Amino acid sequence: MSEQWTPASWRTKKAIQMPNYPDQAVLDEVEQRIGNFPPLVFAGEARKLKSKLADVAQGKAFLLQGGDCAESFAEFHPDNIRDTFRVLLQMAIVLTYGAALPVVKVGRMAGQFAKPRSADTETIDGVELPSYRGDMVNGMEFTEKARIPDPERLVQAFNQSAATLNLLRAFASGGFADLHKVQRWNLGFVKDSPFGERYRDMAVRIQESLDFMAACGMNSQTTKHIRETSFFTSHEALLLNYEQSMTRVDSLTDEWYDTSAHMLWIGERTRQLDGAHIEFLKGVGNPVGCKVGPSMEPDELIRLIDALNPDNEAGRLTLITRMGADKIGNILPGLIRAVQREGRHVVWSCDPMHSNTVKSSSGYKTRHVDAILAEVKAFFQVHKSEGSHAGGVHFEMTGQDVTECVGGGQEIKDADLSLRYHTHCDPRLNATQALELAFLLAEQLKEERMAKEVGVVG
Repeated sequence: MSEQWTPASWRTKKAIQMPNYPDQAVLDEVEQRIGNFPPLVFAGEARKLKSKLADVAQGKAFLLQGGDCAESFAEFHPDNIRDTFRVLLQMAIVLTYGAALPVVKVGRMAGQFAKPRSADTETIDGVELPSYRGDMVNGMEFTEKARIPDPERLVQAFNQSAATLNLLRAFASGGFADLHKVQRWNLGFVKDSPFGERYRDMAVRIQESLDFMAACGMNSQTTKHIRETSFFTSHEALLLNYEQSMTRVDSLTDEWYDTSAHMLWIGERTRQLDGAHIEFLKGVGNPVGCKVGPSMEPDELIRLIDALNPDNEAGRLTLITRMGADKIGNILPGLIRAVQREGRHVVWSCDPMHSNTVKSSSGYKTRHVDAILAEVKAFFQVHKSEGSHAGGVHFEMTGQDVTECVGGGQEIKDADLSLRYHTHCDPRLNATQALELAFLLAEQLKEERMAKEVGVVG
């Protein structure tokens, strides 16, 4: 970390994808107000996540990171939070059971309100207005008033994040995550699917194991890990003025931490080495991530790693590849080799969503489940061939019964997209499709584990 770094030093760099607020004085007042709000998360929690991610980097655990494309104010409801949390628990159980690895659960929740856009404006029927950049910035309605960036939305995003975090903590430690309830986590619309049936069969075997453990004296009352789980939050650190306002000095270590989330990441559009987003995140003590797209060169990647993780600390930096099913096999090997050659410690995670986005014949932006699964498979295959560890997956999903991604076991077709297409931005996997991905991941991890065991025995 540079000795010149401060939470405000990003302001001396070029900051892209930031909204243009019409009244600077109003923005300044809101930023100052947020700076006096209590932290959403604590530095000790961020250090705990970093420690768990260090295990992921060493092949001793797996990172499961998922949640909404962009949280919204209109759909803020405890049932939506519960259902997304429940699907993540289901996925984690499938992975843990199949791969015999601890799963680090990180939600794209309680702060994922802002989105980068490919253009500053959009035009509909000859009318040009500023692009919608997420509820944290402006409104989705295509009106001149709604599209004006409003600083008060930063405050509303904070309040909703605080309420979401409060509920997530209650779910994680208040009994909802108890392994004895693994059967109850199946959402109604998932039960009749092939993957719901697979999950139910697995849940029966887990219950048998729990019964055996109970006979040995280990149950929810005596064993904390059976009744509770660890759950962390993350979002893209896009609006740096908000992130700066939420950055505080930890009283135990005297280091700066961004208290808006346990983990922050930089997107593909904002990872310029001389840019404001790299400048900001290099100075906070949180674990951080960075999206790595198909244009990334090996030498550039090493420079990026050194900027964000100069001490080469395991668990500090997660590289989230987003390359597309048709490109990852050609590009990822060279990046892995560069990291291995230079001895850098990173977590490798796969975002199979963003580079597999297409426009359907019906006009909806969508993603093919087959392409998502293909990129995940290729991610594992490349790491296996390079002797590296496929450490995690990063995806957009919801617990709602949406029809936004086509294909998969449900065989959702283009004509079905209009039935329940609710996303405010990008198409998300529904619970059934997310379970399908989880079973694929479990199979890949199990193969990796068995190959290692054979190697050890041999």
